[in-house]
Amino acid sequence: KLIQGFICVQTFDWSCWVCFATDEDDRTAEWVRPCRCRGSTKWVHQVCLQRWVDEKQRGNSTARVACPQCNAEYLIVFPKLGPVVYVLDLADRLISKACPFTAAGIMVGSIYWTAVTYGAVTVMQVVGHKEGLDVMERADPLFLLIGLPTIPIMLILGKMIRWEDYVLRFWRKYSNKLQILNSIFPGIGCPVPRIPAEASPLADHVSATRILCGALVFPTIATIVGKLMFSSVNSNLQRTILGGIAFVAVKGAFKVYFKQQQYQRQAHRKILNFPEAEEAWTDRQTH
Repeated sequence: KLIQGFICVQTFDWSCWVCFATDEDDRTAEWVRPCRCRGSTKWVHQVCLQRWVDEKQRGNSTARVACPQCNAEYLIVFPKLGPVVYVLDLADRLISKACPFTAAGIMVGSIYWTAVTYGAVTVMQVVGHKEGLDVMERADPLFLLIGLPTIPIMLILGKMIRWEDYVLRFWRKYSNKLQILNSIFPGIGCPVPRIPAEASPLADHVSATRILCGALVFPTIATIVGKLMFSSVNSNLQRTILGGIAFVAVKGAFKVYFKQQQYQRQAHRKILNFPEAEEAWTDRQTH
């Protein structure tokens, strides 16, 4: 009798660790012991645990859920599915797994055909519309499928070569021996009180976007500059090449000058005294 009374007392001491209600609050509620926990976290309402599992799964009914105290995985079972529902569920899971790969393939294909189109437009723009069409019609299709997408890739890789920085370092090092450089770029060889820190070229996303846009727009700029500066050249290809070289040279010269001025400005930077401290120092010198 004492043992039965002890069991009876223990039965009436059940407490749900989700809602903190006891069996005395709702005697009709279904209880479950889903893990290895003992004590106050041993029992839980079936409804409360179902709601807690739904919050953890977040709509994914196949996700595994474990006890937050003992980390024991809950044994979750479902009613058996009929043949039609089983086939539909299997198809849904297969589609869910295949969709990421399909989306990646579509994205890669879109980028590839965009690169092919850009390469074809660039060929017609650089060589000439009719000449470009004739060249692509006579070329091997496999060569076009491989060669045209490499045009934007080569432009981007070429844009990533920061030859202006190498030229600037060379001039800073040997400008004292070449006096003509001081006349073209005044102050390039002057000694500086300190060497300022320089940021990495690809330190932020802005530089990456500038490289991408500059590389893709370069053929158009080269064509325009070639028509403006070398209109006497009959060949479209030669005119575009000369325009590209002229644009790169002029732009590089301005960029070198601009970076050198920024370098000088940073090197001669000075930190001033705080106004109050400066006034106190002035008063001390006066007295």
